[in-house]
Amino acid sequence: MDIRLLVLRTGDMKLLADFYSLLGFKFEYHKHGNSPYHYSASIGATILEIYPLAKNQIEADKNLRLGFGIENFDQVMYELNKSQANFVQKPTQTAFGFMAIIIDPDGRKIELYKNS
Repeated sequence: MDIRLLVLRTGDMKLLADFYSLLGFKFEYHKHGNSPYHYSASIGATILEIYPLAKNQIEADKNLRLGFGIENFDQVMYELNKSQANFVQKPTQTAFGFMAIIIDPDGRKIELYKNS
C-alpha cells in the first residue's frame, strides 16, 4: 500500500502553495474535468494538491498533521527562518530523528525530518 493523493483545502491557495514551495514542492496551477483551479505537486508517487475550501467549509482543517523527509534540510530551515515561519520546535535531535516542527499558514503542524 502507498499514499497516492493528499488534498489540503484552504482559504488562500496561493499563500499555502508559496509556503509549501519553501519545503521544495514544485507546484503547477491547473484544473482537470469539473474541478476548480488548484495547485498540484508530486512527491514520488504521491500527489499533494491544494484546493479552495469546500462550499460548506468555513475554515481549513487544523487537525491534519503532515511529516516530510527533507533532502536539503539546512537550506530549507534557512528559507523558513528567512520567511519568519512559525516554529513549534526548532531543529533538534529526537527519538524519531533530527527534525523541526512548523505551523503552516492554516495552522497545521508540519514535521520536517532531515534525510540522511
